[in-house]
Amino acid sequence: MLNTAELPLAVLPAAPEHWPDIEAFFANIPCTCQYWRLSSSEYGRGKKEGLEEKVAELRSLLRQQLEGEAPPGILAYRDGKLVGWCGLGRRGEMQRLVRSRTIPKIDDVPVWAIVCFIVAVGHRRMGIANRLLRGAVECARQHGAPAIEAYPIDPMDKRVSGAFAYVGTVSMFEREGFARVQVTDARSAGLPRWLMRLEL
Repeated sequence: MLNTAELPLAVLPAAPEHWPDIEAFFANIPCTCQYWRLSSSEYGRGKKEGLEEKVAELRSLLRQQLEGEAPPGILAYRDGKLVGWCGLGRRGEMQRLVRSRTIPKIDDVPVWAIVCFIVAVGHRRMGIANRLLRGAVECARQHGAPAIEAYPIDPMDKRVSGAFAYVGTVSMFEREGFARVQVTDARSAGLPRWLMRLEL
């Protein structure tokens, strides 16, 4: 069994110089980590007219976000290849979260939010998402966030496809010190998603 603690992995905030790797990583992922950052109308606009143009627009937005003061994601490199991504940012800048009817805003603390994990095929079940999570927490802390939230699923002892567990699982967040705050009305694969928070 691979000791994931010793996995040779470089975990770092996404920056403009990483764009060629990020673009290749998201080549077959139409979302390009924009689903939570845009309102549902903004995200859906233009899809009927042309999916290719819409994907190009979403990629352009991500590239612009790399130029911002705070990174839009955390990267995991293994042997010089980008193999993992964790999307994060200030909750107040995540338009779908701001308007969400299923994931509540519980107070006025300017929290950061972790919204997704993507690990490349062939590199899963090696602890990479856990390392990305630690990198996300450290990034939020370095940027002065008072707390960081996430909205993972509770598998309830069921095996869940990675397609549905892209938000992470309750247990992985609990291992990093996050506390369950409340169960939300959001679901993934029919399973409940919890609002969890770590004070920084």
